Amino acid sequence: MTHQVDVIIAVHTPTRPIARAVASVLEGNGRHTRLSVVCHNVAVGDIRAVLPRAHRNKLTWLEHHDGVPSASGPFNAGMRAATGEFVSIVGSDDILQPGVVASWLDLARAVQAECVITRLAIGDRFRPVPTPPVRPRRRPLRLADPVRDRLSYRSAPLGLVSTAARNRLGAELVEGMVVGGDVPYVTRLWCETRVAVDTHGPAYVIGEGAVDRVTYASRPINEELAFVWHMLRQPWFTAYPEQIRTAVATKVLRIHIFGAVLNRPDPQWWTQTQRAALAQVTGAVAAAAPTAADPLSIADHRLFAAIRNTQIPAVTMIQRAKTRRRHGSATTVLPRHLRALANREAPARFMAASWWATLPGGRCSG
Repeated sequence: MTHQVDVIIAVHTPTRPIARAVASVLEGNGRHTRLSVVCHNVAVGDIRAVLPRAHRNKLTWLEHHDGVPSASGPFNAGMRAATGEFVSIVGSDDILQPGVVASWLDLARAVQAECVITRLAIGDRFRPVPTPPVRPRRRPLRLADPVRDRLSYRSAPLGLVSTAARNRLGAELVEGMVVGGDVPYVTRLWCETRVAVDTHGPAYVIGEGAVDRVTYASRPINEELAFVWHMLRQPWFTAYPEQIRTAVATKVLRIHIFGAVLNRPDPQWWTQTQRAALAQVTGAVAAAAPTAADPLSIADHRLFAAIRNTQIPAVTMIQRAKTRRRHGSATTVLPRHLRALANREAPARFMAASWWATLPGGRCSG
């Protein structure tokens, strides 16, 4: 083995900026890595042709054909073929800033971490992404706590993942799901391995130019949230202590359940079938962690009630989803239960941690 990290890029069409992603690995992070490009439901020749000649023979080429419009299959194929100590996945329209892999490795060695959560930025201006909103002013050279550092808010396994830890857990991305196959995977990693959050190093940069990301498409609720049902039924999830199940469930409500409404603003889309599906999965989350909604805001609870009561008109439910995003009003800052005011998931503490993570001197985001 001549490399420490296997970097895997999955790509399904030559129209994606794959050449830029490849260059960011080979030119800015080549010292510690072996790069594999997995061509998903497309021939190697089609992707190879769009790379500069100088890069075509400096990486490993793989093909993965499963007919499923999900990146889980090709990423799993690439990670199964890995021989390095760590694996790292990269989207075909994303890039790694120079030196980011070295930063991850330095942190992993310093605290004996099995996983390193990378800093995230978006677009050419490198806007910081405040997830996970870890504790402000936490010491960077220490392992993270899955609950206290809100690790579940990072839904993608971006950064380093130990090959040995993956094998020990038997953990892989969930295949067959169009979206969300990474959520159960990272939940196990963040809760069952030694995790560090790189708060000051270079970033993994999410590209803004992709118009065909399957993540952005609107689809039936049972398809959109299939990963939630999957996770709730796993023996490893049901065996977690209550505080971990609650932390994960709070994030699922806040991000995935409420987000499903906000991203579907047409009342006509919300048929009784779709309303019932959303109410059922929301009820399942609440049953798995009965106190998960307690620290949420007054506005959140109004939306929560509208989701669970399908007799409330869809237009009202949608309006409540928009209202909860108007940060700064009393209903979005105050929890419904004042006893939860100091809870780490309560709006004030959560917003403060997220805000701190965007500051140049704070950078307490993954």
